Amino acid sequence: MARVSRATAEPQPLKGRTIVVTRARAQAQRFVQLLEAAGARVLQAPTIVIEPPASWEPLDTALAALDSFTWLIFTSVNGVAMVDRRLVARGIPWAAIARKRVAAIGPATADALAEHGVRVEAVPAEYRAEGLVERLRAVLGPADRVLLPRAKDTRDILVVELRRLGVSVTEVPAYQTRRVEDGVVRLREALASGNVDAVTFTSSSTARNFAEQFSEDERSAWRGKTAVASIGPITAATAAEYGLATDVMPTEYTIPALARALADYFSRTRRNAGPRSRRSV
Repeated sequence: MARVSRATAEPQPLKGRTIVVTRARAQAQRFVQLLEAAGARVLQAPTIVIEPPASWEPLDTALAALDSFTWLIFTSVNGVAMVDRRLVARGIPWAAIARKRVAAIGPATADALAEHGVRVEAVPAEYRAEGLVERLRAVLGPADRVLLPRAKDTRDILVVELRRLGVSVTEVPAYQTRRVEDGVVRLREALASGNVDAVTFTSSSTARNFAEQFSEDERSAWRGKTAVASIGPITAATAAEYGLATDVMPTEYTIPALARALADYFSRTRRNAGPRSRRSV
């Protein structure tokens, strides 16, 4: 009897499916690997690129004054990477941060900090700003000073709600996102031909920048043929502003969970039947 290799025996629920990944190319590798392992053909069409802020001065000044902060809050892996970049440039060891109380928006960010020897004290059950506020509500007080290095021009809710608790918050830009239109012509052709099974959004900026590359008529033309997958409710709400209602959303707002949700969705959807009624997976 011929042996069946482990690789060929493993299920591939996304076999024959074409999935668009709009995440920044530098951050997309893990997501692409997970989708391809499930059998998908991945079309990378990054809509954003991660760049340093216009000036490092606010972050550098804050890092030089680390002793004055009681907490540091990280809201993305990108923020960890950019802080690492400046710590190295300034000759400051990660031990200076490890001595502080540290919170992270989710497990991926916590893992990135752990790689630098930082123990994360607080991770919310729901991986978004609202969940982080709730997680910190019981442990933060007016005597605390919080350093928040994060993306430029992001949601204000975290800063607003922490300040309502009487906490002093210093928010500094650690990076910024810039729109790119990498492969938009090829993407437009693929969507128009009906050869794309799903478009994925991993942040509001990816959803917004993707949608604004197309006219309303173009977006309407391929809706119903192509599923929309959003990593969480904030991203889904941004997509909805452009008429892109979300078909697939995981209950845990992480990249692995999004990949699993897509696999589950297409396992339940007849091939070539188009997206089913919208639901969270």
